[in-house]
Amino acid sequence: MADAELVTNEERLRRFEAITDPILSNLNVADLFEELLDRVRDLLKVDTATILLLDGHTGELVATAAKGLEEEVRRGFRIRVGVGFAGRVAATAAPVVIYDVTPADVVNPILLDAGVRALLGVPMLANGNLVGVLHVGSLSLRHFGADDVQLLQLVADRASSAGQVRAQVLARQAALALQRSLLPSRLPDILGLELAARYVPGHDLGIGGDWYDVFTLPSGWLGAVIGDVSGHGLPSAVVMGRIRSALRAYALDCHDPAEVLTSLDRKIHHFEAGTLTTALYALIAPDRTTVHLSCAGHLRPLLAVPGQPARLVDLVVDRPFGVGRPPADRHTTVLDLPPGATLVFYTDGLVERRGELIDTGIERLANAIQSGPTEALCDHIMAAAADERPTDDVALLAIRRAD
Repeated sequence: MADAELVTNEERLRRFEAITDPILSNLNVADLFEELLDRVRDLLKVDTATILLLDGHTGELVATAAKGLEEEVRRGFRIRVGVGFAGRVAATAAPVVIYDVTPADVVNPILLDAGVRALLGVPMLANGNLVGVLHVGSLSLRHFGADDVQLLQLVADRASSAGQVRAQVLARQAALALQRSLLPSRLPDILGLELAARYVPGHDLGIGGDWYDVFTLPSGWLGAVIGDVSGHGLPSAVVMGRIRSALRAYALDCHDPAEVLTSLDRKIHHFEAGTLTTALYALIAPDRTTVHLSCAGHLRPLLAVPGQPARLVDLVVDRPFGVGRPPADRHTTVLDLPPGATLVFYTDGLVERRGELIDTGIERLANAIQSGPTEALCDHIMAAAADERPTDDVALLAIRRAD
């Protein structure tokens, strides 16, 4: 069937039923792609069929499934939107037909080496957003007509939905894996201190830029940090991971929290330009009687001393990271930590509410802080102060000195 104009109504129906077959719904994404490519090759009598999915981080189309051009997938072929044949389909979000392929039409050497002479490509769209490109090719000259384009677009639409689901699943899996690797799975057992923490995501991916960390240093000091990288999802989590690792490295070389944050700011300014980040870094002395704190634009911690209401710690709040040139005069505050006292670190997702002053949320948090075991305290805080349906990540860290 060389010309789509010759397609009969009976053939159109066969094509439609082959692509809308309910059995396809039972396949996983990889198998669905393979089956769709097999069927479209048979229906259009073409030699090659390829799905390239868009990598949202790089802006490139990545060969994900192929029939007749399997080498594309094996080599991990990728191409930027707007470049070459597939890039042109993606950039225009419209079908593209090439009757006689020449080196000027394509930049993928695999297509030329395979001897592809004619190409038809259509965009894969989901809710108006580009998901990828589906293209088929023939080793002989042929015309692709309107019925061919319509059929291939139908296949692309079915693959687009699966491709979007696949991207969401992969992003969720990556985010959860990153969360497990970066947020402490278990807080350390520290003589003379009791620790507890909570992390609650405020969005679907399950992780963002909020983080906390607790670590011991060779000197016997205990480092505790809480921070917030602007944004949500996997990109913010990746930046957060790099910042967390850098802070740990600087902490090994310096026991002044202000100097550690100064070094971290220089790193962010150079390597993470455009990233707005806040952090609160504390060093607790080996005898647990004092805490040295430095704050980079983060919310001040709360201190609860037995027999007294919880209060905000009086410290200097320096500029966040990534704002202007790194300041050379960050400050360190030394705070007494009496027996039984509890320090509470938190991110803004715990105290911010739409249409409400943040001071109101901080006061609500302060009223929720009670003396006693930190695990029970964190449970009480989350029940009394956290939003039932958070729209922002919540990180909470409580450190109590033993009585």
